[in-house]
Amino acid sequence: MQAAGPRQSAETFKKQVPVELDYLLYLPSDYEQKEAWPLVVFLHGAGERGDDLDKVKVHGPPKLVEEGKDIPAIVVSPQCATGDWWAKQPLELSALIDEIEEKYKVDKRRIYLTGLSMGGYGTWTLGAYTPDRFAALLPICGGGNPREAARRLRKTPIWVFHGGKDFVVPVSQSEEMVEALKRAGNDVKFTVYPEAGHDSWTETYDDPEVWKWMFDQQLPAKE
Repeated sequence: MQAAGPRQSAETFKKQVPVELDYLLYLPSDYEQKEAWPLVVFLHGAGERGDDLDKVKVHGPPKLVEEGKDIPAIVVSPQCATGDWWAKQPLELSALIDEIEEKYKVDKRRIYLTGLSMGGYGTWTLGAYTPDRFAALLPICGGGNPREAARRLRKTPIWVFHGGKDFVVPVSQSEEMVEALKRAGNDVKFTVYPEAGHDSWTETYDDPEVWKWMFDQQLPAKE
């Protein structure tokens, strides 16, 4: 009697998934004078979703650029489509960063991720999705999965910000993330503005010390 062959075979599926994201791009005025620049990826809040990039300019780094501030980095600010959420798009955002790395002079040891509200949630999600990519995370009035953060972001420098009177995203959302990270051994920084409501981002992005701390972080050199 002939032995029966295997009933299952090992196969592999591989396909390029099309990705389309509109984004604002800022290059420093002296971009051509350096071989590599830090990259700041900014994720906006839910109110700026849509197909009008001018909406992305109302908060955060894009607002500072519009006001004339010089940022010593490449700044990429993608726009999330209406009805979608950054926390559901780590694959798309990773593909965008891949593209930016290919097209522009990015220092891969100094890529920073920050976002506010919905973008704060996206910062936690994308940071945990590719923890070895980012030199630092700055999530503002966001939240996420504390267990996942503790498991995947133990070694990532993180500075968390929240308003003490935020009734849109309660400060407990950030507190849970911070507590989980501390239990995992991450020396995470946490700033609560006692009188601030949901807008804890204006004070954060206006603070030179925040930018200095962020730019001081870098990934270790690869051997």
